[in-house]
Amino acid sequence: MSSFERRQITGFSNPTIKRLKSLREKKHRKREGHFLAEGLRILAEALDAGKAPKLLIVVEDTELHPLAQKIEQATFDAGGEVIETSEAIIAKLSGKSNPQSIVGIYEDHPTPLAQLDRGKAGIWLVAQALRDPGNLGTILRTGDAIGAGGLILIDDCVDPFSVEAVRASMGAIFTQKITQAPWDDFLGWLRQGGGQLVGTSLNTDKDYQSIQYASPTFLLVGNEAQGLPEDYEGACDILVKMPMMGKADSLNAAVATAVMGYEVLNQRRK
Repeated sequence: MSSFERRQITGFSNPTIKRLKSLREKKHRKREGHFLAEGLRILAEALDAGKAPKLLIVVEDTELHPLAQKIEQATFDAGGEVIETSEAIIAKLSGKSNPQSIVGIYEDHPTPLAQLDRGKAGIWLVAQALRDPGNLGTILRTGDAIGAGGLILIDDCVDPFSVEAVRASMGAIFTQKITQAPWDDFLGWLRQGGGQLVGTSLNTDKDYQSIQYASPTFLLVGNEAQGLPEDYEGACDILVKMPMMGKADSLNAAVATAVMGYEVLNQRRK
């Protein structure tokens, strides 16, 4: 078989299909160092970011969209493999009854904390003990929209390379640097250089629009249910809150991050 020919797989029991399906579980993603992304839009974002799949899966007997053809060629050019298979098998890989017609397998790409260049961006997003993959993916998408340098995940957060988080990121998983670190390591790194740590909290009277944010700004959001631990709040340079005019006492973590991110961005734009 030529290196520029697709390989056809028709059986659910094929070892390659079993291995790819296992990437839906964190332990297998960690072991293999790869993750699964689905859909033309997300794979096109990856290609724009200079990343081609290690392995591309397409539906058999289907004419590819021109963008998908570019992704297929990029996969071959990078020495990757292209597999064609049935829609039913792709549904098994994606976990959806109405799957996308194209799926890519990519190398995960966490960035060590020590390799972050804080001067590359004026805004950085930081999330502590985030549990919901949809929130994580949405925060990545917000980071891309506001020109953030990346997302720093503190303590035990949900896996950013899960299928659900990747799907919610809408391709921002490929444009944002992603770092994972314990709190003490992050705080030690932060205090070795410039940067204002801003926490969102109910335990303050400071309105989020009353502050002039310094650059780079590190926006810290806590766990969806518990918020930030008290000692984490104490380590922040400043705590702010957003006004809540109704009965709810707080915003969704991803929404709060977006509100804060755009406030900092708008200050810089002015």
